[in-house]
Amino acid sequence: MEKKVIRVGSVGVGAIWGGVHEPGIAKSPDLTLVAICDIDEKKLEAVGEKYGIPPQYRFTDYRDLVNCDIVDAVDICTSNDAHFKVAMAAVEAGKPFNLEKPITLTAEEADILTKAAQEKNVKNMVCFSYRFKAAARYAKDLIAQGKIGRVYHVNMQYFQAWGLPRANCPLVWRYVKSRTGTGALGDLGSHALDLVRFVTNKEYTRVVGHTGTYVHERPLLDGKGVGKVDVDDFSNYMADMEDEISVSFQITRFAYGRGNYQRMEIYGSEGAIVYSLDATPAGIDEIEVCSGDINADAHVFNHLPIPQQYFSDQMQSFADIVNGTGDGLAANIKDGQANQHLLDAIVESAEKGTWLSL
Repeated sequence: MEKKVIRVGSVGVGAIWGGVHEPGIAKSPDLTLVAICDIDEKKLEAVGEKYGIPPQYRFTDYRDLVNCDIVDAVDICTSNDAHFKVAMAAVEAGKPFNLEKPITLTAEEADILTKAAQEKNVKNMVCFSYRFKAAARYAKDLIAQGKIGRVYHVNMQYFQAWGLPRANCPLVWRYVKSRTGTGALGDLGSHALDLVRFVTNKEYTRVVGHTGTYVHERPLLDGKGVGKVDVDDFSNYMADMEDEISVSFQITRFAYGRGNYQRMEIYGSEGAIVYSLDATPAGIDEIEVCSGDINADAHVFNHLPIPQQYFSDQMQSFADIVNGTGDGLAANIKDGQANQHLLDAIVESAEKGTWLSL
């Protein structure tokens, strides 16, 4: 049977949509953009004109887009505070949805959304984007094959710099707790948590967290005064996983000179793997491996070429899920639920100053 092109309606047409989602939709032979929604009417009109979306399919109310007859699947790229209600609307309409992370503001909301999606059997994908990096998939496969033996330690860093005073960033929604839930923790740390869980294929058993804020006030978007920053600028936390794997995380928006830098070091009994992103001017994902007595004794890590089989695309993966041909490696609502419980636990741990079992 010939596959039907999936007509996508996107809710939220900001930076992440324009930088990742729309290009992925345009590149996929199985997806086509037919409708858009945003509460910013000027942005909505400009995007609609740029991408040829007829005025009748430009919506300011997400419910109108979700229930539009020409929309087969819903692409959700809003601020975090709208994730739950838009995804729930898609579930209630029985339409597949693609959801940015974190999936909700609280674990309670995540539980409700996950239960509803499973009961309705609605196809879904959560945008933990780094699962689609070829180097991460290669690392996952090498670990699964036992190439580095028993995993002892994972050290994970995710560094950006746009929070620094020199960047002069105003009080965007990512600095407002009611709209984002947490700061660097939910924005970057959620990716880090999922990536370690993805490559090791192990679950977390307990966490301890430490968070902090450096810039407590930022200029309002209209330029009239300043507003309070009530989320974290950095989050450092440790975790234990199944099989006694010990993990440490460093997450910050205050890493001078960094763009979208990640480094994950995985140390096992028979070898070690280093995954990195944005470590060079090329900004690509890379993998290094130390294996065998000769390299171990010489402390040598070698860059590996990544086989073509590990390359993938986020939006094409969503299309494959909708078409029933997914590879099983993309995150789903259950992964998003587990992640949100971890975020809540880290926040609680940081407040109490103690380890929390999961």
